[in-house]
Amino acid sequence: MKINSYILLALALFLAFTNSSCRKLSEINTNPNESKTTHPQFLLTKIEWDAFNSFKGTGPLYALKMIVQTDGENSNQIYAWQRSDFGAYNNLRNVTKMIEEGERMALPEYVAIGKFIRAYYFYNLTLTFGDIPYSEALKGESTGLLTPKYDSQKDVFLGILKELEEANTLLSKVEARINGDIIYNGSASQWRKMVNAYRLKVLMTLSTKESDATIAPKEAFANIVSSQPLFTGSGDDGKLVYLDQAGNRYPEFNSSSYGSGMYVDSTYIKRLQDLKDARLFVLFTRTPEAAKAGKPVNDFKAYEGGDPVKPYGQVNEKATKGLVSKVADRFTKDATNEPSILIGYAEQQFLLAEAVVRGWISGDANTYYEEGIKSGFKFYENYAKNMASYVNESVANTYIAQSSVKLSSVSTKEAKLERILMQKYLRSFHQGGWTAYFDHLRTGYPEFAKSNKNHIAYRWMYPAGEYNNNSANVSAAIASQFGGSDVTTAKPWWLK
Repeated sequence: MKINSYILLALALFLAFTNSSCRKLSEINTNPNESKTTHPQFLLTKIEWDAFNSFKGTGPLYALKMIVQTDGENSNQIYAWQRSDFGAYNNLRNVTKMIEEGERMALPEYVAIGKFIRAYYFYNLTLTFGDIPYSEALKGESTGLLTPKYDSQKDVFLGILKELEEANTLLSKVEARINGDIIYNGSASQWRKMVNAYRLKVLMTLSTKESDATIAPKEAFANIVSSQPLFTGSGDDGKLVYLDQAGNRYPEFNSSSYGSGMYVDSTYIKRLQDLKDARLFVLFTRTPEAAKAGKPVNDFKAYEGGDPVKPYGQVNEKATKGLVSKVADRFTKDATNEPSILIGYAEQQFLLAEAVVRGWISGDANTYYEEGIKSGFKFYENYAKNMASYVNESVANTYIAQSSVKLSSVSTKEAKLERILMQKYLRSFHQGGWTAYFDHLRTGYPEFAKSNKNHIAYRWMYPAGEYNNNSANVSAAIASQFGGSDVTTAKPWWLK
């Protein structure tokens, strides 16, 4: 009996110790001084910074025939990229939390901006891949769902447009200043303009789906133009302004990306030269030989690029002779340089010009087109320091008056679209990410030189991690879209 009593006592002590240890372990893993909630304004600033910087970098500049590499073959330059990543979902986690906190505290302005940022990220994700996790995404913390299904690209676009519409509606009722906002200094009315401009961008992306009654991009576009606030000038641009302080400087400041192996693509140089486009002078440098010979900055012949379809060794040889231009020093030596525009007045006006030419809205396509060009010149007049005289209003007006630039100089729909898309493209150096490439896939404009004319990359392959962590769902998405082959040359829904 004593032995049994000892055993029972020992068991009781063991269980008590175990329960106590578990409680202590739980207490250790929970910081009593750390709040489980926060005001959404403390999330907003970082969210905006991440979103407005997410399209920066040199990657798209190779595909857009704006820069070339001379010390190796860049896969983007020859449209031979493979996989991309789901890094945007990491940023979206913060957006999810801000929306949750905005709803908890009844602050619709943060919910609205959160919906806009969600739409922005998902728009770029679906254009990158095709079908993506959307309706079940970002629910790991709230529901434990770690393997979300892939929504069809059409459903993703419908969701994006719905979220943008909801953001506009929420912002229309906001009167208070939005604390933590570094884009519009808290102005809900300015945010509303940007949301609506972005709605136009998404709808025009779906121009190939004009006959799809479910989306009805033509009708939706016209309704926004007729009834919702839009940008009225360059001052409305959705832009992130950089500061000369640690953590707030221009992304390419002191970057080694523009090292000895990176030069300007002859495609972009020639287009600017052919149109006598003075933006050439504020974007690039004269060739070393031209500078050595004393040719002035505004001499179009002082600039030359590298051929993007020639072997990089040949381009390098030309560069070593001082015959290739580089990107202007301000991009790497000016800590504040120029703002990053997520969407601005110039892009909106080009969208409106395209809409008129397509018959989506009434209006004067020439006026929209010319306002877009003028806005592009004004941007560099404001931000390319000590270069304003090369791109002022008078220069812009002279440029527009050329028969090679005027929209009214051409009569067919295709010729007009080509000019609009060309000007939209010329405005996009380091501004707009992959937009001009997606326009190229959608319309064929502008044309880009290819070493292999039969190879066209329409998308990126899914991340390798999805095959390990969400295999069933990614496999189902590949099967439903591309017959089971995850390849870059397969057309996603928006281009079919």
